[in-house]
Amino acid sequence: MDRTVTKLPSTGRGVLVTGASRGIGRAVAAAFARAGDRVAVHCSTVGPDAEATLAALEGEGHVLIPADLADPDSVEELAARAEEALGGVDVLVNNAAVMVAHPLAQTSYEQWQQAWRQTVDVNLLGPAHLSHRVASRMVEAGREGRIVNIGSRGAFRGEPDHPAYGATKAALHALGQSLAVSLAPHGIAVASVAPGFVATERVAGRLEGPEGEGIRAQSPFGRVAEADEIAAAVLYLASPQAMWSSGTVLDVNGASYLRT
Repeated sequence: MDRTVTKLPSTGRGVLVTGASRGIGRAVAAAFARAGDRVAVHCSTVGPDAEATLAALEGEGHVLIPADLADPDSVEELAARAEEALGGVDVLVNNAAVMVAHPLAQTSYEQWQQAWRQTVDVNLLGPAHLSHRVASRMVEAGREGRIVNIGSRGAFRGEPDHPAYGATKAALHALGQSLAVSLAPHGIAVASVAPGFVATERVAGRLEGPEGEGIRAQSPFGRVAEADEIAAAVLYLASPQAMWSSGTVLDVNGASYLRT
């Protein structure tokens, strides 16, 4: 059954945010809506969280579209439906990701393969395929655009319990830089944000538990990021003023990890 939910049109840009049911994705969707843009809220399946995100968005013209990012055909349908519902996608934010624990010494070979396949399909191939379908439509329409990827500090410092997550985030950064070069002649800028630890519903238990103090101590500010702080970085990279930041990987981690 078609569960797409729409509201009346607006006058801003069309923005597609993947994994926007909650957490960083929800904050990003809300930030664009406050700026007057029309937002396509992507979710894996329609549920209360996704519907709550849509209902809370300011303005009009927003839409909720479920899709399986691990399925290339579903990705094509997502891009097509967002293009139609928004009257064109001007900004794509590749935020959706999975994080499956699989420390090598405690993981069977079968579980290891499953974790890697699931993570690669969603965290890397999903954004790669969706970027192709969205950017192709931008190019065909002669429309400038922006692609912003949500990477991770883990791409640089490592993820010992989630190695596939760290590897796919590093690959996502590299994908963004490759696309930044290839899409620049078409007026499409591509950049990535590399957050550190962010206070979201998914990690609330860890922050409130015994390891919370240690997590907060990773930053000299003595806290973790709020999702709105990541959204602010995304909003900047998608702005007209950030064209010359195309190809960048912007660290947003409260000095918890410094690259040289």
